[in-house]
Amino acid sequence: MKDAKLSSLINILKKMGSAVLAYSGGVDSTLLLKAIQLSGIKALAVTAVSETMPKDDLLNAKKMAKEIGVEHKVIKTTELKNKNFLKNPANRCFYCKDELFGKLRKIADKEGYKFIIDGSNLDDVADWRPGRKAALKRGVMSPLIEAGLGKENIRKLSLRLKLPTWDKPSSPCLASRFPYGEEITGKALRQVAGAEKFLKSIGFIEFRVRHHGDLARIELRENDFKKLVLPGIRSAVIGKLKSLGYKFISLDLEAFRSGRMNEGLNKKIRFAEGNKARQA
Repeated sequence: MKDAKLSSLINILKKMGSAVLAYSGGVDSTLLLKAIQLSGIKALAVTAVSETMPKDDLLNAKKMAKEIGVEHKVIKTTELKNKNFLKNPANRCFYCKDELFGKLRKIADKEGYKFIIDGSNLDDVADWRPGRKAALKRGVMSPLIEAGLGKENIRKLSLRLKLPTWDKPSSPCLASRFPYGEEITGKALRQVAGAEKFLKSIGFIEFRVRHHGDLARIELRENDFKKLVLPGIRSAVIGKLKSLGYKFISLDLEAFRSGRMNEGLNKKIRFAEGNKARQA
């Protein structure tokens, strides 16, 4: 298979020689995992688990690493012990990623890997991504960005490479379901996880359950609205979410779109950070 950007990505990895990959099991990092396998470099894929990670994501990460044939390791992160993370400021992701990349740095240094890499793609540099600051601080490289690969390119390449993740919906950490400024707790994370697991079990594919204290705000694709309000489905969702501790359950009349919680941020802040990331 000849593709200029895929070839560029593989060459970038070959020049690195060895790397530790922050592996989430998502679309981006799975393409990078496959490129690592194609490059033949020494590599270790590391998946971090905590209460902020949906359990299915860990299972998928283990499965893909095994199928592709790259060595895989699972570690624990403890962002819930960080008061700055729990306060849920607009740069919350920095504290989570800083801990992750700090642990990956120790693994790389101890086990003799030259680089740490992540699955950030070209589209990320224009969005609000405080985690990019942590990556720059820890010297993390982003080969997908360097190869000029955005999300659309990544999905097309993943399909050509027959990766089952090519059409996988994005699955950001569960902390992204909280409005900035609302404290994150283990209990609230478990509520969100339980609610989303249930919605997935009854056939919904792309959605979010946003946590607003006693209120669960469900975001769905517009063509799923009718399904949710079917009497049997609606009553089941209400019953399950109330059993998890929510007092009020609402359907957001604006269709689901990723990054909704970032829309209230000051645009000047978001684009200033994006420019810094591009310049770096």
